[in-house]
Amino acid sequence: MKNLIFTFIFIFSSNFLFAKELEATFSFFASSGVTNIAKDKQNLYLGTNDGFVDIFNLEKKEIISSIKIKNIKDFTNKEISAKIFSTDIIDDKILILSQGQSGGRDVFISTNGILENIISSDDRLFIAYAKFLDDNKIVYALLSNQIFIYDLINKKILKSTQVSQSSFSHFVLSSDKKSIFVADESGIISEFNTSNLEKIGQFKGQNVDRVFQVDFKENTILACGQDRRASIYYKNQKKPYYKSIDFLVYAGALDDKAKKAAISLNEDNDVLIFDVDTKEELFILKGNNALITSILFLDENSLVVASDDKKVNIYNLKKD
Repeated sequence: MKNLIFTFIFIFSSNFLFAKELEATFSFFASSGVTNIAKDKQNLYLGTNDGFVDIFNLEKKEIISSIKIKNIKDFTNKEISAKIFSTDIIDDKILILSQGQSGGRDVFISTNGILENIISSDDRLFIAYAKFLDDNKIVYALLSNQIFIYDLINKKILKSTQVSQSSFSHFVLSSDKKSIFVADESGIISEFNTSNLEKIGQFKGQNVDRVFQVDFKENTILACGQDRRASIYYKNQKKPYYKSIDFLVYAGALDDKAKKAAISLNEDNDVLIFDVDTKEELFILKGNNALITSILFLDENSLVVASDDKKVNIYNLKKD
């Protein structure tokens, strides 16, 4: 029996035996633990647990400015920081979804340092995630798994749909913003047309529990699951598959060409890079101090990894 257990442990660990371990090539510190990262040109926009959006310039390798959402009061009337749930950028506008009074949600747009409250926590909408569709519209999801298209100019809802009765997890837009892929506790990825919110696709069978995060690039979908599976689906009828690991897959990302995938790997907060086509494990990224929350490829050979810790790591996969 001992030999059997040892053999099992060896087989599992040997799955990653040939993956090269890498340390970060550069690290910096956000205001607090990071919840979300967005990128525009040479700037990273990092939403944090303490109500800041830190703007980090990749060329200067420093935080060049920060936006602070004012503190709020919780259900007990205690003053707390307004946690940032998501950020996005279009032109000179920064979209910020934050925790609001007594558990509600606020949506702000920051333009040239001026914050405008687009949707107030007084409306009691429990928004989980929000992104720009264009200059005049945003798309947001409620925890109840409803998706809304909102007109910023006329301040009204244009379209809405109920994805399913499962609770919402995450969504991602295609690069042309014509499609939205929604993940929830069912393990199913649903695709909708953003012009009318009509359902145009469904991807299922590889995850059997909640999908925490989803990414989409070049007809390829990455689904990161509570079932300890990182699943790959294709829109071009290629056979889907999943990779099993020994920990919940909280976060993941694809590079722009969908050649590489990065997923949170284990309780040591490492990140695994694997080849999407061959399934080969390529790299294990070390040195993250807390639960991974956000992974973003900067190009095919570099990526940024953030966690519940304020330390943010940038890795170069071509480092000698």
